[in-house]
Amino acid sequence: MIIIFNAVKSTPFGASPWCAFYIIGKKTQEEKMTEFQNSFKKGLKDGLPIALGYLSVSFTFGMMAVEGGLPVFTAVLISMTNLTSAGQFAGLDLILAGGAYLEMALTQLVINIRYALMSVSLSQKLHKSVNLLDRFLIAFSNTDEIFAVASGQKGEVGKKYMYGLALLPIVGWTLGTLIGAAASTVLPLSVRSALGIAIYGMFIAIFIPPAKHNKTVAVVVLLSAALSICFKYVPGLCKVSSGFVIIICAVLSATVGALLKPVKEDEANENG
Repeated sequence: MIIIFNAVKSTPFGASPWCAFYIIGKKTQEEKMTEFQNSFKKGLKDGLPIALGYLSVSFTFGMMAVEGGLPVFTAVLISMTNLTSAGQFAGLDLILAGGAYLEMALTQLVINIRYALMSVSLSQKLHKSVNLLDRFLIAFSNTDEIFAVASGQKGEVGKKYMYGLALLPIVGWTLGTLIGAAASTVLPLSVRSALGIAIYGMFIAIFIPPAKHNKTVAVVVLLSAALSICFKYVPGLCKVSSGFVIIICAVLSATVGALLKPVKEDEANENG
């Protein structure tokens, strides 16, 4: 207190000591807030836009699941226990096609392995007060969007903020599945068919913007599409199950992308 008062006393700005002291105290408080974000309310606010986006995508999943013959409860249960859009859609295809458990496991591993890497990265940003059980729960709810928002926070984040951030997206994903599954039982066939292309529109919206600015991304996307066409129409290749087609296309395309544009060591250190 005395040190702060003396420092203020020697300032040439002519402000009163109390006024200057108040400003310094306020700045220090803001700096401390940026060092550790642990507001549940702030997490809810940041998670609301994610939840609204998930609502529309999971609506399509619920509709497709019931259209394929799954009960409404099963579709909702899948969304409650799996927070992965691409993984769920790929898994749904395998379930409806009667795929083997090994095929399902390998497909989900390839599609969702990025979540393990993101969780490891996010764990470095969690405050030391977050215990092991909380870290497991946060890892379960970790998605691309939640990871991006949490990583963008200044300083470390606490469990209250992370739970608030994940709550609404989980509710939105599950609720959208329920609405889509229930709607598919009452909507006419023409409407269901039209809504069925929503997932393709979502994927197009995901890769077109970065492909415009990055030729490597465009090459990877086009290569994946070409490989998928080959596995669909080329004799012999068309007999490969859909799960292994996803694995092969993803691994080969990602390998080509890594060879075309490897991450430089300086860039990797900056991102890490």
